[in-house]
Amino acid sequence: MRAARRTGRNARMRRLVLFLIAVVALAGSAIEACAGVQVHIDKSSQRMLVAVNGRPAYLWPVSTGRGGFGTPSGRFRPQWMARSWFSTRYYGSPMPHSIFFHKGYAIHGTNYISRLGGPASHGCVRLHPGAAATLFMLVQRFGMANTSIMITGANPGLAKRRRWAQY
Repeated sequence: MRAARRTGRNARMRRLVLFLIAVVALAGSAIEACAGVQVHIDKSSQRMLVAVNGRPAYLWPVSTGRGGFGTPSGRFRPQWMARSWFSTRYYGSPMPHSIFFHKGYAIHGTNYISRLGGPASHGCVRLHPGAAATLFMLVQRFGMANTSIMITGANPGLAKRRRWAQY
């Protein structure tokens, strides 16, 4: 009788240990899933939230595409980066700390900091030069494969044009 109780206890103990190992393994993979840099850009509010390892770290004003020049929405990963870049399309404009994410669109620093917080670009996401340098360093540190970029919201300039087109 006692042997049967021990066997039953041992079996329960083994199941409990296996369950705890599974929980720890899942928790570890959940932490790994959050490891890295998550960039969320809201075109409606013209703000960028940067989370590092799943925790909010920075909130910066940005400038996205002005009327007629939309910034693409969706989920992206950085494709390539350049510490110093000049636009090949728009008059050789400086684009410091560029993180290119989709068909030539990039997150980059700008000298027009007075325009941050409102739509002003040809479609890229503009940041204060210091913020762009910080983001660039974070993406370098964690790697492009561990960086996600999500862009949501309406293009403010395009939304305004659509409203006028209704009348």
